[in-house]
Amino acid sequence: MCVCVAISQNLDGHFAMEPVIIVHGGAGSIPQSRVKGKFDGVKVAVIAGHKVLLQGGSALDAVEAAVVSMEEDENFNAGYGSVLNLRGEVAMEASIMRGEDLNSGAVTLVKEFRNPISIAHKVLTDSPHSFLGGEGAKLFALEKGFSTVPPESLISENAKNALEEFLQHGEFGRTEIGVKNEVGNFWF
Repeated sequence: MCVCVAISQNLDGHFAMEPVIIVHGGAGSIPQSRVKGKFDGVKVAVIAGHKVLLQGGSALDAVEAAVVSMEEDENFNAGYGSVLNLRGEVAMEASIMRGEDLNSGAVTLVKEFRNPISIAHKVLTDSPHSFLGGEGAKLFALEKGFSTVPPESLISENAKNALEEFLQHGEFGRTEIGVKNEVGNFWF
């Protein structure tokens, strides 16, 4: 994700700067059935982050808002909709970096919180550490006032189906050849 400024010249010759946010919704092949959901989700994330910038918020706050919107959308491997581990659990990670000094905050193995990016942001701003995991991340989040959610509330139907397919076929990914001999990879 990138937050930058666009400079344009008005009709009266004055220059104006407007904040710009660039969001990408992941890498890899996307099944056709999920393209619209991914595209719409990226648009929602851009709008969420851009709104923060237009209201005078910081670039970090804008990034957090954009990622939170993606963590709330089952079309992304983040928050609700995360890929499940072999035990059928969500175990998430998130990281955020401040460009001006390259300091960062990150969490891993987060299982009971809806928005790990918000916890990572707190690690950056309110902790001497840059990376917390598992029980340490959980204790930090609770100390900072984050509420837990039932772990099963983070599991989407898409994530369940992907895990079932993986367990049935014993494959990490598969390659499919389409009607026009196009090759597409699906990775879990």
